[in-house]
Formats: sequence, structure tokens, C-alpha cells
Amino acid sequence: MEQRIINIFHESIEACMNAGENLPPLLVSASQSIVNALLNDKKIMCCGNGISSAQAQILTSCLINRFEQERPGLPALHLGADVTTQTAISRDYGLNDIYAKQLRSLGQAGDILVLISDQGKSSNLLQSISAAHDKDIQVIALTGADGGDITTLLDHRDIELRAPSNSMPRIHEIHLLSIFCLCDLIDQQLFGNQTD
Repeated sequence: MEQRIINIFHESIEACMNAGENLPPLLVSASQSIVNALLNDKKIMCCGNGISSAQAQILTSCLINRFEQERPGLPALHLGADVTTQTAISRDYGLNDIYAKQLRSLGQAGDILVLISDQGKSSNLLQSISAAHDKDIQVIALTGADGGDITTLLDHRDIELRAPSNSMPRIHEIHLLSIFCLCDLIDQQLFGNQTD
């Protein structure tokens, strides 16, 4: 049992090291897109399903509240947080529209959609990409494995942060680390080094 745990830790470290070799330039570009949107009084909207929804909520919380330093809150919205709206949309239009309908209502040109998906196949996330593009909203997609169908819907402005793994737990670990990297880069670009 202990060796199994050690193996899991080693697999996690190896997956993170592989991601660390490929993702830094893309993370920098993604953070710059987010910073540019924020400097232009735009907002960051986040979505995902299951564990990915929880990670989208973590990103939203870190933007609205704070990450590692005291600073003003940044405008962010977790599209999965409003259960009443989600269930109303799913009742009237179907589950595929729970994010797209919110994007069409709340999104403005210049906003950013951060979409998180371990498999890249969920119809509601695919619909959200189309809705974002219709509103001139750039998509930053955190994906894994081969990127799934999400990859085929992204356009030249969008950024894919693909975790180089086929293991769902490793993908989620890399996504969370990527979210923390984004938060750090955003804070550094907007506020520099500050001490509490």
C-alpha cells in the first residue's frame, strides 16, 4: 500500500515536470490576455463540469478575493455557481445550454472565457465555445489528453493549455497548478511584488 502511494506521488511529479516543459509560454500568453481584458474593464468568466467546475470556482475565487497578496478584487464570474439559473436553463432548453445561454446574456466583446475540461467532450462546454466566439470572447481552454472536441473548436485567438497526460487525476493536478500559475502571473503583471 505504501509503495502504491509513493508511485502515485512519482507519477504526479513526472506529469507536472512534463507540463512544466511545455506550458510556460502558453501560460504567459494566457495571463497576458487576461490582464489585457482586465485593464480594459472586461471580466473573466469560468466554467467546467464536475471537478473542473470546482477548479473554475477556485480560479474565480482567487481573482475576486485575492491570491497570495492583498490587492483589489478582479471581476470574475463562475458560470457554474448559480444552481437556480442552471436548473432553469436545463429544464427549459437542456443541459447543453447551461453555460452558452449565460455567456450570451452576460458576455461582452473583450471578455475572457476560461474553460476547464479533462476530456474535452462535454456538449455544454462545446456550446459555450461557440457562444463565446459569437460574442467576440477569447477562450482559454485547460484541457488534457488529446484535447478532445474542444481543440477543433478553438480559433486563432484562443489559447489551449493542454495537460500532457491521459490520467484524469494527473490532468486535474496540472490544471490546478496552471490556475495557480495564472493567478501569480496576473498579480505580478497588475500589481508587482507587494508585501502584506
